[in-house]
Amino acid sequence: MSETQQAVDRPEGTPPPVSSVDRFFKISERGSTLGREIRGGFATFFTMAYILVLNPIILGSAKDKFGETLDPVQLTTATALVAAVMTIIMGVGGNLPLALAAGLGLNAVVAFQIAPLMSWDDAMGLVVLEGLLICVLVVTGLREAVMHAIPQPLKQAISVGIGLFIAFIGFVDAGFVSRVPDAANTTVPVQLGGTGSLTGWPILVFCLGVLLTIGLLARKVKGAILISIVVMTLVALVINSLADVKSWGLTTPEWPEKLVDTPDFGLLGQFSLFGAFSETTVITVVLLVFTLVLSDFFDTMGTVVGISAEANLLDEEGKVPGLGRVLLIDGAAAVAGGAASASSATSYIESAAGVGEGSRTGFSNLVTGGLFTLALFLTPLLTIVPLQAAAPALVAVGFLMMTQVKHIDWDRYEIAIPAFLTIAVMPFTYSITNGIGAGFVAYVVIKAVLGRAKEVHWLLWGTSALFLVYFAIDPIEQILGVK
Repeated sequence: MSETQQAVDRPEGTPPPVSSVDRFFKISERGSTLGREIRGGFATFFTMAYILVLNPIILGSAKDKFGETLDPVQLTTATALVAAVMTIIMGVGGNLPLALAAGLGLNAVVAFQIAPLMSWDDAMGLVVLEGLLICVLVVTGLREAVMHAIPQPLKQAISVGIGLFIAFIGFVDAGFVSRVPDAANTTVPVQLGGTGSLTGWPILVFCLGVLLTIGLLARKVKGAILISIVVMTLVALVINSLADVKSWGLTTPEWPEKLVDTPDFGLLGQFSLFGAFSETTVITVVLLVFTLVLSDFFDTMGTVVGISAEANLLDEEGKVPGLGRVLLIDGAAAVAGGAASASSATSYIESAAGVGEGSRTGFSNLVTGGLFTLALFLTPLLTIVPLQAAAPALVAVGFLMMTQVKHIDWDRYEIAIPAFLTIAVMPFTYSITNGIGAGFVAYVVIKAVLGRAKEVHWLLWGTSALFLVYFAIDPIEQILGVK
């Protein structure tokens, strides 16, 4: 975060806490205000509310081994419920502005890799097992120890990489950037817009939103990100009512026919903890759980470090306050996600939008969680925000997180190269986990080549070895006869 932004977010002479809420969440102590926390909670919700649409689409479009599908309405309810409960628990128990919901990527693994091998109940049972295993790692101190073993420059690189990653997510979600179709016979993987140029009203909404957001940020307007989301949503509503728009993507900005809908909790508790072992081999089950754990473990690690660093909450040693509680709650969220058939829930990098709006404490989570609770009943109203109106927030926050790159010593190759790979691989592979893995492996290899292997914490050696397995999972499965 830039020095100017820090000055805005941490005014000198902040008055002492004036209420029990302030004291409990350390709002004034962290240089925040109740207004900022509320605005941040709204901003976080609107930048991640898409999961209420996307998670049911991903899970609902897949079939299990027996050809069964999950009900989209029930999936929407389960997704909102888990996000609401776990986000509030994180706010109260972890006191970080870190919202949780069904993890993208993780839900795809469940839908397209695990479910075809077993029933949905068995697949969700594996998600519960994954969450329980993560909780064990937290209780034993291993998960926290791994995070503390990471050199500070690599933590900064993780934050920068996440900044580029979420900016890229913003560009892609809005349609400003798209994948070039394979039939194009070109080596260029992505392009401007859908055809190499910017066309359509939705793209205009996104572009205007970016300009509005950066303009408000430059003028240090309070509530800049939230103002931009609200204004551009209203603009999108007007455009959609007047113009002939073929598609807005996942969310169409139109006033719903009804504001209230009854939640359907039919999927809650529909899981089988050990049923997968009767549907496929033990080796297959172990590898599937391993994939889920590794992805969840390091996605969360990167997100927690990145959000805490952006909120300027890391201590002098680069440690996250109350890390043990935060990681335990995140593990419990995976259990809750599987138990509700919403897939593994995890910490959301979109929380950076709330941090960019001023969130510094878990109080903002009460707002975000409260909105997810309302979404159980008001989903038609709260999901009218199109991605084109919310995505500019991700681009703006990507810039704010990118400013931490100045703290990395680029003259020291043993840290600069791993940092570069961490930063580059995240957006280029669309995965936080892949970026962290590339950085870890490069770091230990370079240290070994320089004859300074003893400087590397043994946990980094262990996690790097696991990442080698993670990257080579396909040939390993072939060798073991899984495929």
